[in-house]
Amino acid sequence: MRFVIVTGLSGAGKSQVVKHLEDLGFFCVDNLPPSLIPKFAEVCFQSRSKMDKIALVIDIRGGELFKDIFPGLSEIKAAGYNYEILFLEASDEVLIKRFKESRRNHPLSNEGRLNKAISEERKILQEIKNNASHIIDTSNLTTRQLKEEIARIFVEGKHFEGLIISIISFGFKYGTPIDCDLVFDVRFIPNPYYISSLKKLTGKHEDVKAYVLKSKETEVFIEKLSDMLEFLIPNYIKEGKSRLVIGIGCTGGKHRSVAIADDVYRLLVEKQHRVVIEHRDIEKDNKALAK
Repeated sequence: MRFVIVTGLSGAGKSQVVKHLEDLGFFCVDNLPPSLIPKFAEVCFQSRSKMDKIALVIDIRGGELFKDIFPGLSEIKAAGYNYEILFLEASDEVLIKRFKESRRNHPLSNEGRLNKAISEERKILQEIKNNASHIIDTSNLTTRQLKEEIARIFVEGKHFEGLIISIISFGFKYGTPIDCDLVFDVRFIPNPYYISSLKKLTGKHEDVKAYVLKSKETEVFIEKLSDMLEFLIPNYIKEGKSRLVIGIGCTGGKHRSVAIADDVYRLLVEKQHRVVIEHRDIEKDNKALAK
């Protein structure tokens, strides 16, 4: 029997995870009152049915009832029932964006400020996060990538013990991404913007890539960055970090940062790291010119 408690921050992707778990054959129950966990677990574990994969979604939508989760989990542990906790989180910036796009209210907002509600929720959930079997940061994961992470844990049986590396290319003139752990300024590298045949292209174009990556400065930079990341990544994993965000910025986020971010992404994937990439500002200059 696999008995999973799915919890985490509001807007972090619990609904998507439930869909993926159902596809994997899990019987899923959403928003079960935590006080009912022991009785529900008893029924599931003693049942003679073929129901051998159970997932319960429990979060702060239950209000004051959420505090009953800890006595409930202690009771099923004392009864000898094994369980796992899957905790989902995301950055404040991403959560705020998701709530604004969906026009949903945060369970703790009460018409107050959204960032304050998220901060309060983090405090409430900290204890259960500390006891989580698996923690997934969904900030930069696509639906497909999240599905793959769920499959890694619940099909392949791999314990979540690594970290997801997010690489973001950006333009300094549009601001530095606030959730970056590491930021690298590549404005010292020769700029394709001043080459007439390359100006309107992006760092995804082969001619721009060749111009940027064949620069001596770029070669040395990527070599040193690669060495540094190979030192840092194992230590971040050892420290328990589940997400590393690397920002690579140039002036407009269109040429140099894009080409270099893509190359760093390639190198990390080749070394079997789990990496996602985003080119935040790649089209902003074009949109500005079109106005």
